[in-house]
Amino acid sequence: MLNHKNIIITGAGRGIGREIAKKLSAEGATLALIARTGSELKETLEIIRPRNTNTFYLIADISDEKEVINSFNYIIGRMGKIDCLINNAGIQPPIGVFYDIKLEDWKKNLNVNLFGTVNYTYAVINKMIEQRKGKIVNLSGGGSTSPRPNFSAYGVSKTAIVRFTETLAEEVKQYNVDVNAIAPGAINTKMLEEVLDANKSAGREFDDAIKRKKEGGTDPNIAADLICFLCSDMSDGITGKLISAPWDDWKNKDFQEMLKTNKDFGTLRRIDDKTFFKK
Repeated sequence: MLNHKNIIITGAGRGIGREIAKKLSAEGATLALIARTGSELKETLEIIRPRNTNTFYLIADISDEKEVINSFNYIIGRMGKIDCLINNAGIQPPIGVFYDIKLEDWKKNLNVNLFGTVNYTYAVINKMIEQRKGKIVNLSGGGSTSPRPNFSAYGVSKTAIVRFTETLAEEVKQYNVDVNAIAPGAINTKMLEEVLDANKSAGREFDDAIKRKKEGGTDPNIAADLICFLCSDMSDGITGKLISAPWDDWKNKDFQEMLKTNKDFGTLRRIDDKTFFKK
């Protein structure tokens, strides 16, 4: 599906980022892997490089605009074109009720999750406009569609990413650049361990985390499959949407057509009688 595609993945050192990298590489893509920890990036590269010797990694903090610009300049110099950007990197803390956490930790979350996504998108977008073609996939979920008590910073950042996705999609639609967000599901990653470590500060999610630890979470390959589809030419015309990897029937052609034709389908909207409950 992705032969001759050049793709940037942030947060590619571990967890869902690594699974995404493995899937996209298996589909023929050449990857630029971004994360803060070199040892983890090296492990990811060793797993996938036998499939594509042109794949490489760069150490960068996506919340630092200068590091993003420097890394992107290197990538574009090496790859020449960028077909897809996957904004996967993110952090979960602080965990706890808003009035008990440190405000500096709350702001740090938005600096990584929201502004990290914005930074890399800003670096890439003009190149895609110049090419008249591109795909951007942002990782959302985690409280973006409903309140998530004790995880206010994470929920706010992921909700903001959805609205950023919708707005940018409208601005660049004329240049054949598709921008979407996905909710990957409750995947067992380092974030699950953070919930367990937080104990009762995590509220009702602590008991859910114990159960998930025993029974297993959502298969990360489900999200990787959706991202592969959204990076491919098969998804052309689907833009400005939030799609749930485990819950939405996104492989269904009728569902895909709804995403293309119904402006409110797969978006964040206020429910009211005028728009959604027509008599």
